[in-house]
Amino acid sequence: MTRKTTAGHLPADPQRRHWLRAGLTSAAAVALAPAAGSAAPPAPAAVTSAGRTTDLLRLDLNESSYGPSPRVGPAVQRALAEAPRYVSAAQLQALQGQIATLEGVAPEQVIVGEVLEALGQHLALSQGAGGFIYSVPGYGALVDAARPFGGRAVEVPLNAQLENDLPALLAVIAPDTRALFVVNPHNPSGTLSPGAEFDRFVSAAQARTLVIVDEAYLDYREDAATLSAVRLLRQGQNVVVFRTLGKIHALAGLQVGYALVPVALAEALRQRGVGGAHAQNQLSLAAASAALADPAHVAQVRRSVAAERQHWQQVLSGLRLRSTEAAGNFVFVDTGHPHAVVAGLLQQGVRIARVFAPYDTWVRITLGTPAENRRAQLALRSVLAQLGKAQGGAAG
Repeated sequence: MTRKTTAGHLPADPQRRHWLRAGLTSAAAVALAPAAGSAAPPAPAAVTSAGRTTDLLRLDLNESSYGPSPRVGPAVQRALAEAPRYVSAAQLQALQGQIATLEGVAPEQVIVGEVLEALGQHLALSQGAGGFIYSVPGYGALVDAARPFGGRAVEVPLNAQLENDLPALLAVIAPDTRALFVVNPHNPSGTLSPGAEFDRFVSAAQARTLVIVDEAYLDYREDAATLSAVRLLRQGQNVVVFRTLGKIHALAGLQVGYALVPVALAEALRQRGVGGAHAQNQLSLAAASAALADPAHVAQVRRSVAAERQHWQQVLSGLRLRSTEAAGNFVFVDTGHPHAVVAGLLQQGVRIARVFAPYDTWVRITLGTPAENRRAQLALRSVLAQLGKAQGGAAG
């Protein structure tokens, strides 16, 4: 598949998703969150005498501004009655069965939880010191978790299109490689390694080591089902597919996701206590089940995000800024100014992601609601204008 590069599109370590148990405060936030399309526009930013805004627009962690399914709030409220009780094996099995049906795998292949860190620890502990391959800049939760137990990070730079460099990733697989970890679509660049090319890469890599594919942002694609590596897992390949419900499903505050894994690995993880009933909580399980049962909400959010992403690209093109052809709920853009844009936007009350070295002039901006995006776009124009004047003054 050919990827186009234009003046507006140029076909780096993101924030870690911590594996924590959610409490009642998180549940209340979820219950009160608006449904997609009904989010109220944010109030205008109040400005202090020092020129700083008093409210903060958070567009830094790729959370969803559209809120969870309207089914989630009532489900969490009902689950509060069970808050005094530990999650039972039967409750966990019910969610595993629901996920298995959605994904077309056996229930025993479903490990519930934000389990990337636990998976990295298990692989390092069970197989001894060895290499963990991943793209940089990139999301390093699994690799970071393996380090204290003998895991060695093997970093592979993105290619010229800011995509996972698939040939380079294959080339560094060694006899002591414990896993190859790839995020698709990539974070923070947003680029997608699609179709047959990615299938060939995974099939070749899994013959030599375990391949773990993080598909946190794939749900933002309408063709997610045909692009997902779960198809290869169903064929018996040595592949793990991880999904979080913290993105399009808007359950970041409840810290819930799941991994789809080969049967033998699933049994080993459970023996180590990963994904067991004791590791769950009543509110997260109820929220996850309700969210997964509402594909119409996911489709609505997907459409809204796609429209906002297109508008962002038009704005960036109008500003003559290069950006990737991002596939998730964020844009990745070359502002031409190292670090200063992040600080300038924060001064105006818009928090975006930190800079990802070595792309020091690039920034990642999460897509919010239309009103939030308009505010961020105005702030970006203002910051760039100020930096342009400063550069002109220095040159003069």
